[in-house]
Amino acid sequence: MDRLADAIIRHRKAVIIIFMAAAVICALLFTKLVINYDMAEYLPPDAQSTKALQLLNREFDKALPNAQVEVWDLSLMEALEFKRELAGLPHISDVLWLDDLFDLLQPLEIADQDTHESYYRDGTAYYQATVIKGNEKEGIREIRNLLKEKGTVTGEAAEIEFVQAAAGREVANAMFILLPLILLILLLSTTSWLEPLLFLAAIGMSVVINMGTNALFGSVSFLTNAVTPILQLAVSLDYAIFLLHSFAKHRQAGAGVDIAMREAVKESFSSVAASATTTLFGFMALLFMQFGLGADLGLSLAKGIAFSFISVMIFLPALTICVHKTLEKTRHREIMPTFSNIHNILRRISIPAVLVVAVIIVPCFLGQSQTDFLYGYQAAFNEMTGKDTAAAESRPTPLVLLVPKGDIVKEELLSKDLLALPYISSVISYAKTVGPGIPAGFLDSSITEQFYSEHFARLVVYTDTPQEGETAFAAVEEISMAAEKYYPGEVYSVGQSANLYDIRTVVQNDNKTTNLIAIIAIFLVLLLTFRSALLPFFLLVTIETAIWINLSVPYFTNTSINYIGYLVLNTVQLGATVDYAILLTVTYMRSRRSLPKKEAIHQALGRSFRAILVSATIMAMAGFTLAGTSSNPLIADIGKLLGRGTLLSMIMVLVFLPAMLTIFDKAIGKTTYKAGFFAENPKIREVDVK
Repeated sequence: MDRLADAIIRHRKAVIIIFMAAAVICALLFTKLVINYDMAEYLPPDAQSTKALQLLNREFDKALPNAQVEVWDLSLMEALEFKRELAGLPHISDVLWLDDLFDLLQPLEIADQDTHESYYRDGTAYYQATVIKGNEKEGIREIRNLLKEKGTVTGEAAEIEFVQAAAGREVANAMFILLPLILLILLLSTTSWLEPLLFLAAIGMSVVINMGTNALFGSVSFLTNAVTPILQLAVSLDYAIFLLHSFAKHRQAGAGVDIAMREAVKESFSSVAASATTTLFGFMALLFMQFGLGADLGLSLAKGIAFSFISVMIFLPALTICVHKTLEKTRHREIMPTFSNIHNILRRISIPAVLVVAVIIVPCFLGQSQTDFLYGYQAAFNEMTGKDTAAAESRPTPLVLLVPKGDIVKEELLSKDLLALPYISSVISYAKTVGPGIPAGFLDSSITEQFYSEHFARLVVYTDTPQEGETAFAAVEEISMAAEKYYPGEVYSVGQSANLYDIRTVVQNDNKTTNLIAIIAIFLVLLLTFRSALLPFFLLVTIETAIWINLSVPYFTNTSINYIGYLVLNTVQLGATVDYAILLTVTYMRSRRSLPKKEAIHQALGRSFRAILVSATIMAMAGFTLAGTSSNPLIADIGKLLGRGTLLSMIMVLVFLPAMLTIFDKAIGKTTYKAGFFAENPKIREVDVK
């Protein structure tokens, strides 16, 4: 560490130049970053809907429709003309309508009623359009310009456009609100007007480098792009605070600038490394999710923590030395109280807190496992687009079935069985729409290619359900079971409901895996840090209880949350807020070597309360800012859960953990390697010395 500190001090200008050059390069790389808004792409390769989509793209020339367009007050010929205009839009690759399935020169009355009413009913035309993938924003806007308030557009492409339009603006809004709040908290908690700017410069540098290096992966999810910079800033700001507080302490003791910084780097390295390691392992647990969205987010967050650590330990010391004269000139008296006697208040509620936790821990654990979850963002789209909400609720949800081609009788029987199922409004297949009595060779290829490829038959099933929810998922299961009866092991289903059904299946399995990995990894870090059999258990119980309380709130309030928010929060809250418990416990264990347990916990709380309060306040503000500025429920739920969870973790650490440390003080002393606890009984102390 001496060599590292000396090298930083000696080459401080070179260090600053290197970091600034890296930031500029990464800022340019960020402009090339591709943002992915399709959650289905993060399903594992062996997921049913992934295989089905690959098969559909290989067997059929036309992509799966991703936009449902409804237009009112049109005659049949006007509807046909509108289809031509819709298909002519630059970012629309295909439009499916009634004329693709039925010859409009014939009387409409002889057409299959289900087919007829699925595309044209009572003067309203319903089109299945395909917006070119990656061009949802442009394509949906073109459709809306063509509609001119005479219809609505819903579906996957419209939802992606909605999320895409809001994402960049909302991230900027969140930062615009959050940064002044963080500056205010830092100004109140530091003794220099310049210090907060140094904190933000160091972490801001690492955020820019982290986001720019994401471009090396080709693309990241919209969730990663929106959440990572804010979480990285909130979680790692403590590292900079630790370093500069240590530097200020050595300066006050009379050390020169270079010596003070050398000692600050040496002194803070281990504590910052321990804090970063627990957070890093919490984020890295997300890498073990089968659902690729978790790994995408986990890698970016873990990388961000590593860059923050490097920036604080190398860039910040160099920058601070270069501006130390200005730093000294901008010193001011402490504004925030020291809270040295906060234990006098907290001890009155510590034992009641233990009793309360004992009563609620089991119900909260059970409640958080029974929460009602959402897996997509149709709910937000419906809520935010107003007029489209009613249309989305009234329009059936399409699901495409792929089955082996060749047996028209099976296809007809399957179509009838599907129509007999609840929630099924119509089925479009060759056997149902054209009829088994008409050979496919007698018809124009433009009609038959809607139903058949070289090897597969395509059936479009319309359900009277939302895209997701228990009824939607039950419908997916019943449709698959009906098809499996005729084509065992050879059925593939494609569509938003099928995608979300697979997402639910995958992420439910991921939850146990990632949570267990995070707990084991952090337990091992705590075990090595404290060399104690009991302390890791107490610290994990403290934070896990806060997590269970946090995640049980939706269940007890009968509200739904997005499952990805739930899944991410499980690891993020654990990895990010266990630092509060580590700080308090480390301070207590040091104080306990020279003080009885009551005085030790009094001193430990007095010394660590302000740091925990500042850190938790910043992280909670980051979470609530995300929740307040995002219209995407996935991001908003993560923000809400993070904000509430951080405050709960802080309360548990400041109220519940001190009680556990003092109640089990003797057991902790006996099960901790070289604890060296102060012996309150002189005789016992004399024996220990001997």
